[in-house]
Amino acid sequence: MSGCEDCSGCDLLHLPVDTKAEYVVALAGNANVGKSATFNQLTGVDQDIGNWPGKTVERAEALLQHRGRRIRVIDLPGIYSINALSTEEQVSREFIAHDHPDVVVNVLDSSALERNLFFTLQLTELESPLVIALNQADLAAKKGIILDAGKLSAILGVPVIPTVAIQGKGIAELSDAIVRATCSRPRPKTIRYGKEVEDRIARILALLPEGSGGYPSRWTAIKLLEGDPDTVWEVRQHSPGVAAAALESGRELEKIHGEPAATVMSAERYHAAEELAAAVMEIRSPGDNEITLTEKVDRIALHPVLGYLLLAATLGGLLVWTFVIGAWISGVLMEFLSGIAPVEPLITGSLPDIIFNGAWTGFVAALTLIVPYVIPFYLVLALIEDSGFLTRFSLMLDKGMHRMGLHGKAIIPLVLGFGCTVPACLSCRIIESPKQKLIAAFLVTLIPCSARTIVILGVVAVFVNIWWALFLYLLVFVLIVVLGRLAFRLLPGESVGMIMEMPDYHVPHVKGVLGQTWQRTRSLIGIVLPAYIIGSIVITGAYAAGLLEPINAALYPVTVILLGLPAMTGVVFIFGIIRKEMTILALAAILGTTVFSDVLTPVQIIVFGLVTLLYAPCISTILALAKEFGWKAALSITALETSLAIALGALLFHLIGPFL
Repeated sequence: MSGCEDCSGCDLLHLPVDTKAEYVVALAGNANVGKSATFNQLTGVDQDIGNWPGKTVERAEALLQHRGRRIRVIDLPGIYSINALSTEEQVSREFIAHDHPDVVVNVLDSSALERNLFFTLQLTELESPLVIALNQADLAAKKGIILDAGKLSAILGVPVIPTVAIQGKGIAELSDAIVRATCSRPRPKTIRYGKEVEDRIARILALLPEGSGGYPSRWTAIKLLEGDPDTVWEVRQHSPGVAAAALESGRELEKIHGEPAATVMSAERYHAAEELAAAVMEIRSPGDNEITLTEKVDRIALHPVLGYLLLAATLGGLLVWTFVIGAWISGVLMEFLSGIAPVEPLITGSLPDIIFNGAWTGFVAALTLIVPYVIPFYLVLALIEDSGFLTRFSLMLDKGMHRMGLHGKAIIPLVLGFGCTVPACLSCRIIESPKQKLIAAFLVTLIPCSARTIVILGVVAVFVNIWWALFLYLLVFVLIVVLGRLAFRLLPGESVGMIMEMPDYHVPHVKGVLGQTWQRTRSLIGIVLPAYIIGSIVITGAYAAGLLEPINAALYPVTVILLGLPAMTGVVFIFGIIRKEMTILALAAILGTTVFSDVLTPVQIIVFGLVTLLYAPCISTILALAKEFGWKAALSITALETSLAIALGALLFHLIGPFL
């Protein structure tokens, strides 16, 4: 596929969006240079693994969507040469030369540059559009190797990007370079060899018809000079005189150097690679290299053990806030507001009383969510994000997210879901793929938010025991993993890789953090506050008018027969649609007590907790889903989760009923 027209230097900010075209990028390089890590970072999920047609060599490919470009990334076998002496070399050579990928990304090991450049020089001979990824830059730095990527780029005439693929560093810059290359099609400069070799290459080029054998002319001339059997056979079919002259030139080289022409060419490439490496490389004592703050912190944040401990401590801190501090503040705030006016969802009286009490109940529900949970959560999130840690955490969880068909960025809405599902659903917009975005939103609505947590801790943990509360949480997390993987397989659409910027660490800016916290909170208030107030008025009024009683009768087969709960819990679950912890208020008002163990069995309390965890999201979440994905998706998710809650609740009731 040709590059785009009128690229204007491929300024990414003004790059024309092309969602229909699909570009092909091949990753090529030696074995053990981090090529697979680069491939995984670029593509992330939905990788197709199979064999090349007619070959036993494994082929991996996946889709990257970046800057409005759809890019099919092909991971070529790790090889050291493309002389077609092995099946892997043959596969790589044929794909680059005959399938003509839009860009070839040559992944190099920065700590062994000279050896890797031998392969790079062969790629330049093929004249494919080329981008160089100087990978394992951190390992080179530890060895005291300093590489001048700009100088190497100037010599080769192609973009050169330093990367540390295993840590995700440089991947965003590499992706930008790939996108630019799909437009500019950067052809590598010709690297000249020794005079005896160049004279004979020129002699063969003068005789060689254009496009012989489907390869670039210079490549074909070099292969003829080396006596490559396949190339000689191809050229001999239509130009036997050229093939004979090339073989004679090869014999001349052999007489001059006392080695076969193929050995002479290898020596020339090694010499050129040595000179090229010497020109762009500086060796220092490892102790002389200044270690930046980002590098020091990344030794912990991206460490395979310490990094996960830091991540666990951070997420644990957020959960402690949700479970302990936030719950305590919410209780204090609820007590204070109850002193102003009773917070009671079930009332009788005049219409003004119903409206006032319904509105007040909804207002208190919104306030006791936003103040103790959402604002502190957003504040901590902004601090983590602005400092540079959030990207590292996303990278650490990237592999686990892949198992659910998601990308590491999905951790942001999933973590947000522990505070409130509404902003978590809205934050799914950071995910580019519609399929992955919908999966993330579906899983987010299953995360035990602060309101659901209040129900589990305030009902199951208090009136049964903490172990059953933890069991319900564990069950939900297992469901999230299983359902995520199932949705990934069943939902139509593509999952694409997404690139995460890897910024340097810095002290968060107070003004920026507070501004970001307010912007997120303000957008949430616009959905939550009206939904809670209006929903509370409607449901309170309907109950006071006796309109909800038929619901108990209609839900009797579900609540009583399937779930083994009292008949009046049908109305209780309706109140839970406003906000989940309102099920506690409604349950207490209907039962006439807050000591639920006096009127409910342990089995009923556990089943009630499980159903509350899983059934229909709250009304503000449904509105957020409808805003982001449309009413069809919002109602489908609601119906699916309600059905799941009933099925699992019924199963749990019949499994544990005989034992508790």
